[in-house]
Amino acid sequence: MSITSIIAIALLSGPSQLPPVVEPVVAMETAGAPTPAPEQATQATVQPSTDGAEVQPQSLDTQTPVGPVTPVAAEKDIIVVTANQGPPKGDPIAVVNEVSFGAVQSVDKAIIAPVAYGYRDGLPAPIRDGMHNVLNNLDEPVVFLNFLLQLKIGKAAETVGRFAINSTIGVAGLFDVAKKSPINLPRRPNGLADTLGYYGVGPGPYLFLPVFGSTTVRDLLGRLVDLSLLPAAVGKPFTNPIVSAAKGTLSSIDDRVENDVILTRVQESGNPYAAMREYYLKQRQAEIDVLKGKRSDANIDLNELEFLDSLPAPAKQPPAAKPQ
Repeated sequence: MSITSIIAIALLSGPSQLPPVVEPVVAMETAGAPTPAPEQATQATVQPSTDGAEVQPQSLDTQTPVGPVTPVAAEKDIIVVTANQGPPKGDPIAVVNEVSFGAVQSVDKAIIAPVAYGYRDGLPAPIRDGMHNVLNNLDEPVVFLNFLLQLKIGKAAETVGRFAINSTIGVAGLFDVAKKSPINLPRRPNGLADTLGYYGVGPGPYLFLPVFGSTTVRDLLGRLVDLSLLPAAVGKPFTNPIVSAAKGTLSSIDDRVENDVILTRVQESGNPYAAMREYYLKQRQAEIDVLKGKRSDANIDLNELEFLDSLPAPAKQPPAAKPQ
């Protein structure tokens, strides 16, 4: 007997003979229909009627998600990862340099600056200028030697002329007679570090040392050789440690007075250490560019510096209050 005959007999015999649940999957297989996919399987349910009659099965198509479901992270669980910027280019030991810079700035504020201001304000200008000329004149042998190393024979000869004129007519260098008309021999600073830079030696890592201040590996080595040249070439009295220390101290005070405007602007900046580093590196590069003929003047205009835009202007002093 076929399935169709059985269903017809069941319908004629009354609703009580109808099976409570009909398996539609079996009917579909009997009719030759394709079996649905597992994730789209049809589920059949029978809901009883209120009058006791059975209701035809209802299909519910549900789609089962494939794979694990990834929960959405709560806002409080989101972690932001920032990359470490690392030290600035050319300054691999910036952390150590900043500590040294901070210590030197404290000493400068407490000792060096007051001494320099007392030297500037306490001595008459002619005496200060005379001391400045003497210190520059003592460096002329170093300038002469490095012009020779750079094969700049003309400038080396001019340096010898400056030294001879200022040491005699200028009273041991107290007066810079050579730079005035009609001689017109200006001073040109030079050193072994400049010679190395002239021949393409890079500055190397930036350093800030308690005694030398801003420098680089190249400039530090050159400066040490320059300092040892005068005692080795001239001998006494510069071989005396006391004389060498006195010359170094006067040079430091003189430099502090000469560079007071720049140092003040640097100290008032938002990042004094970075400002000092950028200024020093640009100044040294300008001096080497002059030797290479790329610049006519080694003096750096503060407006040329990129960091100057972030430096605040010097604070204006408030007007003094009128006495009541």
